[in-house]
Amino acid sequence: MITFEQISHNEQIRTYIRKEDEALRVLGFTEHSFPHVTKVARESGEILTALGYPARLAELARIAGYLHDIGNVVNRIDHAQSGAVMAFRLLDNLGMDAEEIATIISAIGNHDESTAAPVNPVAAALILADKSDVRRSRVRNQDPSTFDIHDRVNYAVESAKTSISQDKATFTLEIVINTEISSVMDYFEIFLDRMRLCYRAAETLKLHFHLIINHQVVL
Repeated sequence: MITFEQISHNEQIRTYIRKEDEALRVLGFTEHSFPHVTKVARESGEILTALGYPARLAELARIAGYLHDIGNVVNRIDHAQSGAVMAFRLLDNLGMDAEEIATIISAIGNHDESTAAPVNPVAAALILADKSDVRRSRVRNQDPSTFDIHDRVNYAVESAKTSISQDKATFTLEIVINTEISSVMDYFEIFLDRMRLCYRAAETLKLHFHLIINHQVVL
């Protein structure tokens, strides 16, 4: 079986991750390189593990998380679908089982909020992990006077953490925002569609989605 370890050390895959992030840097997007995809991979697997899904499915979630943004090397538009096609070719060439490839590419192809849907548990875990990665260190622009709203909102996030309740009933994203940098309303202007998607993803995993901002329950 193809493992996450093999995927994360595959130099061809690592090249695509480097190149997609280079393209997004030119376009002015936040960091989408190894810190992001590694975090998403880890947390996607941890979500399914915490909920008692089979270890192999959690491994597929880690692989999907690591590969989910490679389509940005083609174009930001429809990058989820481009990434799914690229992942199919890569995984097929590595000899992965067709059933497992189908699960992974369905998750990758359904992670972007413009077309996303939690079509399987791997997709749901990927959505929750990806959309929860909001942090100051993803902002490339070092000049606050030139921040656009995306830079400002990400830079304002002082901490963001996720958790699953002990009774496995609730997934919580808890964020602390410095409101001197960005307002809570700015956060919602940028991330409302993502939070709605997280709500649907949590439902797929039979969870309630809670969003807490500055110690206040918002969703």
